[in-house]
Amino acid sequence: MTVTIIVAVICLIAGGVASYLFFRYGLKNKYNTILKEAEAEAEVIKKNKLLEVKEKFLNKKADLEKEVALRNQKIQQAENKLKQREMVLNQRNEEVQRKKAEADAVRDNLEVQLGIVEKKKDELEQLQRQEIEKLETISGLSAEEAKERLVESLKEEAKTQAQSYINDIMDDAKLTASKEAKRIVIQSIQRVATETAIENSVTVFHIDSDEVKGRIIGREGRNIRALEAATGVEIVVDDTPEAIVLSAFDPVRREIARLALHQLVTDGRIHPARIEEVVAKVKKQVEEEIIETGKRTTIDLGIHGLHPELIRIIGKMKYRSSYGQNLLQHARETANLCAVMASELGLNPKKAKRAGLLHDIGKVPDEEPELPHALYGMKLAEKFKEKADICNAIGAHHDEVEMTSLLAPIVQVCDAISGARPGARREIVEAYIKRLNDLEQLAMSYPGVTKTYAIQAGRELRVIVGADKIDDKQTESLSGEIAKKIQDEMTYPGQVKITVIRETRAVSYAK
Repeated sequence: MTVTIIVAVICLIAGGVASYLFFRYGLKNKYNTILKEAEAEAEVIKKNKLLEVKEKFLNKKADLEKEVALRNQKIQQAENKLKQREMVLNQRNEEVQRKKAEADAVRDNLEVQLGIVEKKKDELEQLQRQEIEKLETISGLSAEEAKERLVESLKEEAKTQAQSYINDIMDDAKLTASKEAKRIVIQSIQRVATETAIENSVTVFHIDSDEVKGRIIGREGRNIRALEAATGVEIVVDDTPEAIVLSAFDPVRREIARLALHQLVTDGRIHPARIEEVVAKVKKQVEEEIIETGKRTTIDLGIHGLHPELIRIIGKMKYRSSYGQNLLQHARETANLCAVMASELGLNPKKAKRAGLLHDIGKVPDEEPELPHALYGMKLAEKFKEKADICNAIGAHHDEVEMTSLLAPIVQVCDAISGARPGARREIVEAYIKRLNDLEQLAMSYPGVTKTYAIQAGRELRVIVGADKIDDKQTESLSGEIAKKIQDEMTYPGQVKITVIRETRAVSYAK
């Protein structure tokens, strides 16, 4: 039994050894096979890479050969151009040498001819001296004396002829200048057509129904009083159907009142606080409209580079009249006339048009100046950096300063043409407006006065004073003082009623 087991164990060991030897031999064969396959594959990859490298090398070589051929071609072209330039330079050099030889030959010829001329000149001078000596011997005068006598004779004759010629020119110039001046003035007037003067001191405000009149008047007339106090315009509510009359000499006030009434009636809320709010808003709108009018005027006339304040002053001209003639219309007309006349005279029409537009800016001051309007306008133009010739034309158009440029007489003449034509101006309206302005300014000179309004064609003066500056007793005495000063210093028809208004307000805010 034991032997059997030992045999069995030995057999097992022998079988295991045989299996191990067989497995190891099989792995070795497999390893050799894989190695051979890897070497074959590596050889194939090596050949492929060598082929790729060879192909790239051939491509690079072809590219380099093309680049070398192109460079050789460019070098050849450059060499050809250099050869051509060399040929041209050689030809030009030959031409220069040839011309130089010709010039040398001409110079030699000229030198010979100059020698001949000098010789002839000497001979002529000798002959001239001989002739002069013969003439001096015959006449008994030296050459200098004869020359002086001849010059004196010619001088006297020239003076006589020149004086006669000057007299003829002067006579012809007087006739021609008068005719030419009339032609230029008439042509300028004919080429600028404008409207005649239209001046009103009332504006009619149309309403849809007579019920609106009662709302405008308000309870016990408080609305109409507030509106008159805020605008300075007399509001006439009478039996005229569907119409209310706004009366004031200042067109700006009338326009503010008209626009404020229109907004109040459209909105429907009419009471003193709302009236003051709307009037303040409308005043701002009118200021914006003034600036827009100034801009539009300068654009229409082709005038550029004006100071914004001058543009605002030009816009204000729309609401100002001069002897019944609308000031903006007059300024535009004068500007166009100046441009036409300057063109006829060969001057700068743009400068002339600019001076014509600005010549009356002194008539629309923000505060009452002591200077005449022409001088005040010149000061304004200087302040806002206008050129010296334009400032002089503004200041000299009423001969208040000396004219220093040709623009000044043109502006003066065109201003006269615009104002002197039939229907252009009415003296009465200007005097009337000046009287009302003086009336308002007189009352404004008193301390404590905040606003003054001349209404009813100057028959009533309403003076609004600050409640914190004047008490009730001073209000009564102020009315009498103003009345006495008006009576002493002004001339007016009929009588003037002075109404001093003092209003106390208490304002607080709920937050």
